[in-house]
Amino acid sequence: MLKILVLAAASIAPLLADAPAGSSKKPVQVFILAGQSNMVGAGTIRANPERNEGKGSLEHLAKAKASRKRWSHLVDKKGQWVSLDDVWINYFDRYGELVPGYGGTEEQIGPELGFGHAVGEGCDEQVLLIKVAWGGKSIGKDFRPPSAGGEVGPEYTKLFEEIRAALGAAEERFEGYKGQGFELAGFGWHQGWNDRVNQAFNDEYEKNLACFIRDVRAELKAPELPFVIAETGMSGNEEKHPRALSLMRAQAKVATYPEFKGNVAFVGTRDFYRPGDESPSNQAYHWNSNAETYLLIGEGMGEAMLELLPRYRKKRAKAARRR
Repeated sequence: MLKILVLAAASIAPLLADAPAGSSKKPVQVFILAGQSNMVGAGTIRANPERNEGKGSLEHLAKAKASRKRWSHLVDKKGQWVSLDDVWINYFDRYGELVPGYGGTEEQIGPELGFGHAVGEGCDEQVLLIKVAWGGKSIGKDFRPPSAGGEVGPEYTKLFEEIRAALGAAEERFEGYKGQGFELAGFGWHQGWNDRVNQAFNDEYEKNLACFIRDVRAELKAPELPFVIAETGMSGNEEKHPRALSLMRAQAKVATYPEFKGNVAFVGTRDFYRPGDESPSNQAYHWNSNAETYLLIGEGMGEAMLELLPRYRKKRAKAARRR
């Protein structure tokens, strides 16, 4: 994996070096989380008793008899949300220790919460999540990578600007960062709706996603950067729309390319769908705002990521058995 020190504000050009001489700390493990609105996250935190008795909210999951044991690691003995001091997050102008509230608003979660708990438990080093996601963005246009041909998408360019900005500001944003350097550890992708609703984008999704992975790795000078693709499957196993089904097949197929063997993983998400009568909303394209869905997506992505990082596999297996 690529080791980089504090980056100059003007460039992500990596310095192939270990932590500064004399430092006793290991480099911070950096995971990038990118995509559109379902990476942004619409999982509801607060329970609304007037909406399905609060089912599907993070508060309900943490308190309900049927689920509180499963999600006990999210709360402390006083019932307060756990703040992970070994997992930092940077989401545009919001940053700090990982807690619930880094979704679309401070009252929502996205996949970052489940992902952060998984990789935080699996990694020995300090972790930094850099989340870069905007609603309503396609890979056919907005995230379009250079090698796909045509005009490079504005969000593709902004992605690297945000990574650069987050790393450059680490010392002022995170008290525990003392110049120990960074190790680029992995990239998580959860996206697809805007390509699913456009036939032309849908038809070229497989090609574009493969190009995106190659180009991101080239830009970051990390030729085998572990990359996890989370399926876009928002309507669950009942999905019948042909464009939706073809896009999900494309996402899964990219992970089977010989060049991506052992360094790209696909995470199926359709089993994580929860119906509207068990959720805070009936907004299917945002997973019905169900916090459990977002937790499971993030956790699945995190565990798949650790499988791609050999030195963490034993710890990952041990952590998974405890759940």
